[in-house]
Amino acid sequence: MANATATTTTTTGGAATKRHRQTHQPVQQHQPLLPGLPDHLAQLCLSLVPPSLLYSVCHSWRRLIYSPSFPPFLSLYTLFYSSSTTAATTTTTTTTSFLRNQSHQPNQLQPNPIEFLSFDPISSKWNRLPPPPSDSNHGPLLLRHPSFLSRNLPIQSVSVSNHVVLLAGTNPNLLPALSHPHIFHPNSNQWRIGPPFSTPRRWCAAGATNGKLYMVSGVGSHYSPDVARSAQRCDLRNEEWVWEKVAAFKDGRFSRDAVEAVGWRGKLCMVNLKGNAPKEGAIYDVENDQWEGMPEGMLIGWNGPATAMEEEVIYVVDEDRGMLRKYNPERDCWEEVIQSTHLKGAAQIAAASGKICAVHAGGVGIIVVDMLITPPRILTIETPPLLHALSVHILPRTTLPELEPGCC
Repeated sequence: MANATATTTTTTGGAATKRHRQTHQPVQQHQPLLPGLPDHLAQLCLSLVPPSLLYSVCHSWRRLIYSPSFPPFLSLYTLFYSSSTTAATTTTTTTTSFLRNQSHQPNQLQPNPIEFLSFDPISSKWNRLPPPPSDSNHGPLLLRHPSFLSRNLPIQSVSVSNHVVLLAGTNPNLLPALSHPHIFHPNSNQWRIGPPFSTPRRWCAAGATNGKLYMVSGVGSHYSPDVARSAQRCDLRNEEWVWEKVAAFKDGRFSRDAVEAVGWRGKLCMVNLKGNAPKEGAIYDVENDQWEGMPEGMLIGWNGPATAMEEEVIYVVDEDRGMLRKYNPERDCWEEVIQSTHLKGAAQIAAASGKICAVHAGGVGIIVVDMLITPPRILTIETPPLLHALSVHILPRTTLPELEPGCC
């Protein structure tokens, strides 16, 4: 009994000593961003410094450039698919895949794992985005089908008003996979569900201009002339997202392929087929709500993926020659900018702030053409192992909640 009492006393004394030590530990104080200045003034000063320089100094400055109060720099947002079982297993251990296998029966089609990643040019790292919400009404997206051995089924995404919008795709039953657009907002690092489509569709023309998202033509659960001629838009700048009808197209020629509609000087420009095949073009005049023919020179040179820099200059990549061209509206012709083997077979391109980014043939690598340098400079961003890029968008970086601790 005495031993037990002694033990208890010793233990209690040790705990008291420990509490005493904790009480006298120094409290870590907040370290100012710049000594002698309040943080709000320091942020104003540091916002004038390139983020790439701030990133390499210390942890507090590194955290600052990813905070909501710091002017966001641009990042690449890329839709990937995994081409191997190994990659699919690795992906599901880090984040829930958007496409979940419905069954492991041997004869059932298995959707490819699809996910979005963003490339941070400051840290040179790829970061996984949260998975888009599943669309239980229509099923998962399918990239490959035995009926289409030579090509992928399109998964259409559009960047508009600092959002990435997942707009259309195909499910394993060869029907439209999405009943609503899935909208990712980089600043909140979250997906939201947009307004329901009047008719879910695929194989449509999709694009944006003046902050508004457009969906033209396409095929629903079956071919319908009314759907193939229809056109609608949604203004993502308003709090209440709704689809509104615009002038219908004269026929259903744009329901044969999934094509990009390029916003350019208050108009929406598109062709009905990809590549060098004979095609037809159309231009939608936003202000007058009417369709008009595409100039002959613009149509002849539209031989690959196209985009517009700040909706002012249209660029196109000739897939066969690897030639980047820009459109001259005064002369109605395409002018050569740069030619490179890296651009041959480019699948899709995007442009912003003097940079043109192209998905490399086969989806391995993102090609960046820096138009701010004369002559333009080309560099390649390596994509993560076993992942293949489908499309790329240029938007402000996400706001990261946590970064690695410590100073650089």
